[in-house]
Amino acid sequence: MAYEKTYDLLDLAIWMQSSREGVSLNDIAAKYQVSRRTAERMRDMIITRFPQAEEIVGENNQKRWYIPQGTLKDLINFSAEELSVLENAKELFEQKQMNEKKAILEQVIKKIRASIKPNIIRKLEPDTEALLEAEGFICRPGPKLVIDEKIISTIRQAILECHQIRIKYYNQSTDKISLNTLNPYGFLYGEHNHYLVAHHADGYYGNEVHNFILSNIREVKILNRVIEKLPNFSLQDYAAESFGAYHEPPFDVEWLFDKEVATDAEQYIFHPTQTMTRNPDGTLTVKFRAGGRLEMDWHLYTWGKHVKVIKPENWYE
Repeated sequence: MAYEKTYDLLDLAIWMQSSREGVSLNDIAAKYQVSRRTAERMRDMIITRFPQAEEIVGENNQKRWYIPQGTLKDLINFSAEELSVLENAKELFEQKQMNEKKAILEQVIKKIRASIKPNIIRKLEPDTEALLEAEGFICRPGPKLVIDEKIISTIRQAILECHQIRIKYYNQSTDKISLNTLNPYGFLYGEHNHYLVAHHADGYYGNEVHNFILSNIREVKILNRVIEKLPNFSLQDYAAESFGAYHEPPFDVEWLFDKEVATDAEQYIFHPTQTMTRNPDGTLTVKFRAGGRLEMDWHLYTWGKHVKVIKPENWYE
């Protein structure tokens, strides 16, 4: 198919730029499973499009070709947001134990970075790191709500610029819209709701950080005021304190799964800090420290009689 051939040519160009030792005709034929004649045509197309390509002679007089670093910069441009999305996807694959997909994505990221000049990547990395620090993941099954992408984009811009925002927020319990001035810190992405993690700029709630459901934000405006960040606040640490998105002080949790479901339970990541112990009688003990009692109840309900809460001791009261 023409589409596949175009993809292979683009992939070959990236490969030729990222490879220090160059690419031979045998390499091309083996990677794309083509004949030597087709490999020659692919090489010729790349050399025609990129006259900067250079030929070197390696061992056994084998010819290799490479494209100098930065040549593809005029064809491929990447933003800090795009790089951070890829890095976040890699983290999500790791959390979901999708190691094969994580490895593939790591190769994609390497190829992208190889196509960007060093001076450009140095400019992108501070914003990329800032966005990575401002995004985390939570997981809970359920339907997804529609969120205005312009609101997400505006909040991201405010985070990068370290500016306060003013939002119109719909409160479901009161059925009213309130006006809130916030210091935005980042996002928590769940399988049911997505949240903005922010601190009230007026200090009415002290140093308490709150989660705002993104689908309930009706409008957002960036203010010309610099954020006063809370000292020692880390979104990753904040997310790890909770089971899901309902944030409360963490406590010690211990669950005991009976032997009938122990093997299935071993496949789950209930919390990033969890430890698992397979007991001599075939049962499974899971321990971690987090808040979020309500969401724990919801999840435990799905296991029915096959799980028992050991800690906290007063769970069923």
